[in-house]
Amino acid sequence: MLNSTTTVESKKILIIEDEGDICLLLNIMLKKDEIDLEHVRSLAAAKEYLAEEKPHLILLDNKLPDGFGVDFINYIRSNHPDIKILMISGFHASAVKDVALFAGADGFLEKPFSREQVYSSVQALLN
Repeated sequence: MLNSTTTVESKKILIIEDEGDICLLLNIMLKKDEIDLEHVRSLAAAKEYLAEEKPHLILLDNKLPDGFGVDFINYIRSNHPDIKILMISGFHASAVKDVALFAGADGFLEKPFSREQVYSSVQALLN
């Protein structure tokens, strides 16, 4: 039972996505008091963020301006092995899914996705 002095730990999610519309959509779908959302638009910005912060979960787009998300999974696993990764792609999704899961992603969402798909995938990885 929570009392007035008990606080619920916020779960931090990093969204690595260069498309503003997709990022806005993910923010709307996941906006909850117990979820703290951050957003970067490139792999370089993600590396900078991860040097300072430790999210519980990364929503990782595949096609980014400075590389492919599937190639970034190895960096995350090598440097931050306890962070969960949910890969997101619409670009040859079936081929990307196999590579992403083999590289160490914890889950995969194909664009376009529904609110229910995003929310249930995120909740499964945060719990």
